[in-house]
Amino acid sequence: MSMHDQKTVAIVGGSGYAGGEFLRLALNHPHLNVTQVTSERNAGTPVSMVHPNLRGRTNLKFRKAAELDEADIIVLALPHGSAAKKIAEYEARGKVILDLSADFRLKDPEVYRATYGEDHPTPEKLSEWVYGNPELHREDLRGATRIACAGCFATSVILALYPLLKLGVLLPKDIIATGLVGSSAAGASASDASHHPERAGSLRVYKPVGHRHTAEAQQELPGHFPLHLTAISTPRVRGILTTAQAWIPDGYSDRDVWSAYREVYGAEPFIRIVKVAKGIHRYPDPMLLDGTNYCDIGFEMDQDTGRVVLMSAIDNLVKGTAGHAIQSLNIALDWPETTGLEFAGLHPA
Repeated sequence: MSMHDQKTVAIVGGSGYAGGEFLRLALNHPHLNVTQVTSERNAGTPVSMVHPNLRGRTNLKFRKAAELDEADIIVLALPHGSAAKKIAEYEARGKVILDLSADFRLKDPEVYRATYGEDHPTPEKLSEWVYGNPELHREDLRGATRIACAGCFATSVILALYPLLKLGVLLPKDIIATGLVGSSAAGASASDASHHPERAGSLRVYKPVGHRHTAEAQQELPGHFPLHLTAISTPRVRGILTTAQAWIPDGYSDRDVWSAYREVYGAEPFIRIVKVAKGIHRYPDPMLLDGTNYCDIGFEMDQDTGRVVLMSAIDNLVKGTAGHAIQSLNIALDWPETTGLEFAGLHPA
C-alpha cells in the first residue's frame, strides 16, 4: 500500500494512556499514517520517551496543540471537559474527529449537567456525534465523521446486558453491576491514590454509588430500569471485570440466556461467549485480554431463584477506549472492521 492510500492522523493529547494506546494501534494499521502527536508538557520530546514500547516504531516528536496542522482524522485524547471547549478549532483542521473523552457521549444536555456538574459548552453539537459502540451502532457509524468513543466501564456493562434486555430475557427491575478496574483507567497523572505504597496490593472501593458511566449505560441500554454501578480499584494495571446481578422471568433458563447472546452477538468479531464446563478458564478473565480488542462474556444462573450473574472482561485501554475507537473508525471509513485489531492476547500473561 502506498502512502497515498492512507489517511493522515493527528493525536491531540498523545502522552496519556488513551492517546498512547491509540498511537500503538494506529502504527500497526495499514490505512493510518500518524503525522502529529501533541503534548503540552512533552513538546519537542520523542514520542518513544513517553511510550517506550514504541521505540523503533516511530520517529515522531510531540508538538504543542497550537502547532496542530490539518489531518484527515483528528483523535482527541484530552482530559474530560477539554475537547468540547475547543471543538470548533479541531473541526477546522480535520474531517473525521474521534473524541476519547466523555464530552460528546451523552445526548441530553440536562443529563450531561446532572452527570458532570456543569453545562455542556456546545450542547447544539451533541446530536452530531455517534456513540462509538460498534456492536450497538454499526449502521450509525457508517460514514460517521464525529465519533464519541464510549467509556470503559460503561462498555463492559453495556455489552454484558444489551442482548438480554433487547430480547426481554431480564426482568425490568434493579440491576447491580460491580466493576473491578485496573489502575490505568484513572489516567496517566499521578495522585495520592495511585502512589505505589497506597495502591499496590489494594482492593479499594472508589465509587460505591454515583459512577458517571451510569448515565452512559442507561442511555444506551433498552428499557427503563434502575441500574446501579460500583467500581473497585485493583492492583492490575489493565483490565475491567464486571459482574452484573440480574433476574430472569419464571420459566426461563440458561438456554434462553445463551440463545439471546447468540442471536445478537453471533456474528460479532470481538465478542466471545465464555462458558466452559471444566478447567480453570471457565469464566471471563481480563488477564487474557491485555492488548486485545475482545470482550469476553460469561454467565451463571441460579435456577432456584432466577438470579443470573453476568460477567464481562475487557482491556480498558483497548476494547474500553482506543480499540473500539479504531473499530468504529474502520466501520466509518468502510475498511474491514478487524483491521489493526487482530492481536489475540497472551497466555500466560
